[in-house]
Amino acid sequence: MGETWVLMKTAQTPTNIAVIKYWGKRDESLILPVNDSISVTLDPAHLCTTTTVAVSPAFQQDRMWLNGKEISLSGGRFQSCLREIRRRASEVEDKEKGVKIEKKDWEKLHVHIASYNNFPTAAGLASSAAGFACLVFALAKLMNVKEDESQLSAIARQGSGSACRSLFGGFVKWIMGKEEDGSDSVAVQLVDEKHWDDLFIVIAVVSSRQKETSSTSGMRESVETSLLLQHRAKEVVPKRILKMEEAIKNHSFESFAQLTCADSNQFHAVCLDTCPPIFYMNDTSHRIISYVEKWNRSEGSPQVAYTFDAGPNAVLIARNRKAAAQLLQRLLFYFPPKSDIDLDSYVIGDKSILQDAGLEGLKDVEALSPPPEIKENAAAQKYPGEVSYFICTRPGRGPVLLTNENLALLNPETGLPK
Repeated sequence: MGETWVLMKTAQTPTNIAVIKYWGKRDESLILPVNDSISVTLDPAHLCTTTTVAVSPAFQQDRMWLNGKEISLSGGRFQSCLREIRRRASEVEDKEKGVKIEKKDWEKLHVHIASYNNFPTAAGLASSAAGFACLVFALAKLMNVKEDESQLSAIARQGSGSACRSLFGGFVKWIMGKEEDGSDSVAVQLVDEKHWDDLFIVIAVVSSRQKETSSTSGMRESVETSLLLQHRAKEVVPKRILKMEEAIKNHSFESFAQLTCADSNQFHAVCLDTCPPIFYMNDTSHRIISYVEKWNRSEGSPQVAYTFDAGPNAVLIARNRKAAAQLLQRLLFYFPPKSDIDLDSYVIGDKSILQDAGLEGLKDVEALSPPPEIKENAAAQKYPGEVSYFICTRPGRGPVLLTNENLALLNPETGLPK
C-alpha cells in the first residue's frame, strides 16, 4: 500500500452538567468515584467539542492540537485513553484509498488529533468532559472499535471522570461500580433528550478564566480532609440518586429542582469543609442563588433550579420556556451588559428566548422593571459587567460523526491542522 495516505474521522461531542455531583475519587489513576452521579447533556449546537483524528504511516509520533495550539500528549490520562482504544482496535479497510490496516498494525501507527471547544476551556463548563469523550469516540470510529457507548465510557472516564457521561444525550447516570479494575464504573443513559423537552437552560458565564484550584487537586484534598464528603458519599448521595431518577422519569420539576439545588450547595459545602477550603463560587454566584431562591419562594413552586460545578458559572434549568423567558428578564435586569456590549453578543446560543422575553435590544433591557418579588428598593441594585455573557440552551443529544469534510480540523492530504 502507498505510504502517503491519511485516514480521518471527525466527531462532535456535547458537554454535560451534573445535577447530582461527582466529587472525590476512590482510585486516582483509574478515576473511580466515591459516589454515583447524574448529569444532563447540553445541546451540542451551543456547547461542544469537535475533534478530528487522523492516522497515516507518514506520522512520526502521536500529536495533538487543542484550539489551534499544539499540546503535549505525554500526560497519563491521554496515554490511558490512547492505549485502551488501540488495544480494542479492529481491522480497517478503505477501498476508495486502497488502504487496509490490520489489527496488529495499530500498535505501530501514529495518530494526529485536533480538537476545538466552542466555549472556554477549564472555566468550569466541563470542557475536559466533552474533550475526552470526543477523543475516545472519534478514535473508536477511526480504529473500528466494536465496543458500545457504555463500554467506551469506561475508557473516556480514564481521561476525565465526567467525560464518561458525555457519551450519551439526555440524562445520564455514572454508576460508581464496585470492582477494583473499574470495569463496572460506566455511564448509562437514563432517558434521552426528548423525554423532558420542556426544560430550558440558561448559563451565566461569570468568569471564563481558568480556575485557581483544579478539580483534580481539589477533589484529592476533599477526600483527604473533608468529613462531610465521607458522609455525603455514604449517606446522602445514594438516596438522592434514587429520588432524582424518579423525578426525571416522572417530569417532577419540584423534586428535580429541590434535589439539584441542594446537591450543588452540598458540593460547595464540601469544598468549604476541605482543608485548606476551596472557593469556587464568588459574590456574583451567591447573588444569582439568592435571586433564584427569592423568585421560587414567591411563586410557591420552583420555576428554576440552579447548579454550579467547580467554578463560578451558574447553570440555571428552567421548568419550561415561559419560566426561562421570565428568568432571562430577571437576569438581564440585575446583570445588564456593560454599555459597550450589544445584546447579540451578550446572550448567545438559542436566542429565540429573547423574543419570548420581549427583549429586542438594549433599550428593552434598560426598560425592564424590577422583579415583583423585590419588596425593598435596596435589592434592586444592578451589577453591569459581573456576567461575561449568557448561553441559552437545552438538553441535547450524544456524540455524532460529522461526514462533511469541510468541518474536519485536519488537512486530509497532510493530516496537519488546517
